[in-house]
Amino acid sequence: MSDNELIWRVAGGSGDGIDSTSQNFAKALMRSGLDVFTHRHYPSRIRGGHTYVEIRAAGHNVQSRGDGYNFLLALGDSFARNPQEDAYYGNEELKPLAENLDELREGGVIVYDSGLIDEEDAASLDLEARAEENDWHVYPMDLRSLAREHGREVMRNTAGVGVTAALLGMDLSHIEDLMEDAMPEKILEPNLEILHEAHEIVTEEFEFTHDLRIPEGEHDEEQALLSGSNAITFGSIDSGCRFIAGYPMTPWTSVFTLMSQHLPEIGGISEQVEDEIAAAALAVGASHAGVKAMSGSSGGGFALMSEPLGLAEMTETPVVLLESMRAGPSTGMPTKPEQADLEFTLYTSQGDSQRVVFAPGTVEEAYDQTRMAFYIAYEYQIPAIIIYDQKLSGENTNVPVSFFDREPEPTLGSTLTEAELEEAVHDASGKFHRFQHETENGVSPRSLPGQKGGRYLATGNEHTPEGHICEDPDNRVTQMDRRLQKLEEIRRELDEEHESQQTYFGEEDATYGIITWGSSQGVVEEAVERLNEQGHSVKGVGVSDMMPFPEQEMTEFLESVDEAMVVEMNVSAQFRGLIQKELGRYGEKLTSLLKYNGNPFEPAEIVEGYELNIEGSDTEPTAQMRLEPAAGD
Repeated sequence: MSDNELIWRVAGGSGDGIDSTSQNFAKALMRSGLDVFTHRHYPSRIRGGHTYVEIRAAGHNVQSRGDGYNFLLALGDSFARNPQEDAYYGNEELKPLAENLDELREGGVIVYDSGLIDEEDAASLDLEARAEENDWHVYPMDLRSLAREHGREVMRNTAGVGVTAALLGMDLSHIEDLMEDAMPEKILEPNLEILHEAHEIVTEEFEFTHDLRIPEGEHDEEQALLSGSNAITFGSIDSGCRFIAGYPMTPWTSVFTLMSQHLPEIGGISEQVEDEIAAAALAVGASHAGVKAMSGSSGGGFALMSEPLGLAEMTETPVVLLESMRAGPSTGMPTKPEQADLEFTLYTSQGDSQRVVFAPGTVEEAYDQTRMAFYIAYEYQIPAIIIYDQKLSGENTNVPVSFFDREPEPTLGSTLTEAELEEAVHDASGKFHRFQHETENGVSPRSLPGQKGGRYLATGNEHTPEGHICEDPDNRVTQMDRRLQKLEEIRRELDEEHESQQTYFGEEDATYGIITWGSSQGVVEEAVERLNEQGHSVKGVGVSDMMPFPEQEMTEFLESVDEAMVVEMNVSAQFRGLIQKELGRYGEKLTSLLKYNGNPFEPAEIVEGYELNIEGSDTEPTAQMRLEPAAGD
């Protein structure tokens, strides 16, 4: 945690424009030279319900949400179902203020829309007494009335940004530039007017009692503000993907939407179909026909893809699938992050799994590992799955534009040309031996429909080299062993021919390790840095290769430490279970720190978990987490 940082939380109701307002403000902060990281919290409702977005901004690198926040802009919920205190869900109009006070740092700033949250509402929260106790600086302002004067109530968001900029001493030029880029002329002028009017009112009429100001920073090169969904989209397109099929489901929908926007521009096809079974089947069919293809879903939607996934494994059809996790089971909490679909993703479908699963931890890794997933899928003719969650999907951070300066990869991997097919093995009927018994690495090169000399049968049953259904025991063992050999070869190639997809941080010679996976990586890295600054000996690793598991790397890491804590967002310690399945001899070294309340970790929570574990305390963590001891303790 740094004192020289702004963590700005804007809160309102779903439908109040909170997300778009925060994105534009984050871009303005980025363009002013700051590193930014956003965190989004929203209900599973189209209109109404408390929602907020945090923007953490500093002159140094930030890679996670912070500990609490220090500036609240509470707009109130204009879509509240019932603003009465005794309503079933409480006074929803007031929740953007009421439900955000507990995490506001001491000395923080509060701006609330007194046009929607009046003095009586504020008094019901004991706001004045709490402000005095916590040294909060409270600035009520009637943003609603100001917006109505300019014609549209939604412009109270713009007024709120103007108030924020004035209180922080922030120049309006970057905000104005963004508005000019995004808004048509007829709404641009009134928005610029209300931005300046709100800024002037605060500057001229408010007495500043706080010392929070905009941090200073400078970028060496051009930056882009991107989410994990953006990165997966760009990684897919740069890999040559030209087909996607899907059915909307939060949070997978964001990638599906982005791909649907961009694919037609480059000659690709996007299909929204009737359900997730059809979506995955279409992607498998498109890939069989000779195009790089993908599909995906979340939770229950991905469950429906189990059968087409098994078909892709048996027919050795390359395809990339996305599993965008959310809190379950069943519908669960559809807009909240959780990392509880790992075991499901690794093992769903029929029989022994023959797939690759990557779990990127950052926006940059989401791009790189999406490209790796397409490469592996089409080189080894195997389904590749990217597993991520609502946190990585929706959080935005700045990335240098130069990071994406890569060559595209449109090739179809181990696919034969017609000239090569002339020399390939065929049976007496002329059918191509698509599923050969004898291969060097488990991969039997494929042909595409319509190629001369490439005819074969594709079936979900076990089959002979040319594809005929076959239940002969010898053939079954040979084909199964060959397909599973691919995982060994993929692991060998990842270990020997590519940079590691695991991310290491902390002191190399540290004696205590913290292990995590997926979107928890950034917050763990910050916690490790903080622990080392406090004099502890800690290092960490964010693991991305779920299948095939990086046995060699993780053995070396676990051999190098006395103890290790596994940090993940689920109740059943699924990743710790995977480590123990692959490397059971290290089970007594592993402790779990688990969080599953719908909110991602903050750095201080991981520091606290480490301290409680090292001290051997029976005390429960102060946050809603669970510390699970090592096996044998």
